[in-house]
Amino acid sequence: MAAQALRRKTLANLSAHSSSLFSKSSFSLQRLISTLVLGEHEGGSIKVQSLSAVAAAKSLGEDNSISMLLAGSGPSVQEAARYAASCHPSISQVIVVDSDTFMYPLAEPWAKLVHLIQQKGGYSHIMATSSSFGKNILPRAAALLDVSPITDVIEISGPQLFVRPIYAGNALCTVRYTGAEPCMLTIRSTSFPVPLTSANSKSDVAPISQVDLSTFGEDKVCKSKYVNHTSQDSERPDLSNARIVVTGGRALKSAENFKMIEKLAEKLGAAVGATRAAVDAGFVPNELQVGQTGKIVAPELYMAFGVSGAIQHLAGMRDSKVIVAVNKDADAPIFQVADYGLVGDLFEVIPELLEKLPEKK
Repeated sequence: MAAQALRRKTLANLSAHSSSLFSKSSFSLQRLISTLVLGEHEGGSIKVQSLSAVAAAKSLGEDNSISMLLAGSGPSVQEAARYAASCHPSISQVIVVDSDTFMYPLAEPWAKLVHLIQQKGGYSHIMATSSSFGKNILPRAAALLDVSPITDVIEISGPQLFVRPIYAGNALCTVRYTGAEPCMLTIRSTSFPVPLTSANSKSDVAPISQVDLSTFGEDKVCKSKYVNHTSQDSERPDLSNARIVVTGGRALKSAENFKMIEKLAEKLGAAVGATRAAVDAGFVPNELQVGQTGKIVAPELYMAFGVSGAIQHLAGMRDSKVIVAVNKDADAPIFQVADYGLVGDLFEVIPELLEKLPEKK
């Protein structure tokens, strides 16, 4: 107990002498648990995955002070900051970086920014989601801070105790972090759902602080550069957050046949997914891939057509609430995790479903 009291006093004294980064308000004194969440935003709004990271940060401790870091350029990032300040009751501060340097989320400037913020803020934890954004930035930032990150966390048992899947999800590993601060994590957003009451339920607004980049110092040589961004315009829900996902495998045989999956998804108001084999065969773009090397999903209903159930695919969807599988091979591994299974020819089952399902209103 005496050692803990001495540590708190030492941290408080260190924080009292640290200078402020911000033009409007300074960081509060270092607390025993304080978390910096790296936020993703698009179109002036915070992505749901980042709110899942806030939910995960809250499970570190009730007294956890959570700050969200947003970086970008122009009105969009400022609008996202205002949204973040009022969208979740657990966010105590929003830190904003508005600069052309962060127009695109490149790893080099973002990692250097996280290093700068940590030097002044002294957070005990830094957290991001296990998306391409988080996987790109956090390891590099961890290297700059000389700590080892813990990736793909699905459960937080304490401030230093975490659970993550290994062997493609076939085993769970409990990890105790004993390194220096900050403890850096990426979390699976599907494992930390955002309660419906959390979104837009905050009565007060968190303060927004603008970062002073006068000491940032841009690297003259950047090892990566933004080329372009491609995405498919679709009215279907986002695959990562959809309530229903309809997935097709290599058994569909062609991109033309895969359109049956898309039609079924439209009728159900579902997102479309695909196995790695279907993506590699060119049936659909790789942004629809579900699995260990694709997107991790946990919808309320997951429908798999012509999916064998390779271990890499199961790692990306086994947390789904209800799994329905259709495969003509009765011994397909997918049936081992399915709640409902139908041994049949998908070229007969899907047309029958399309015929009997009502049109989406």
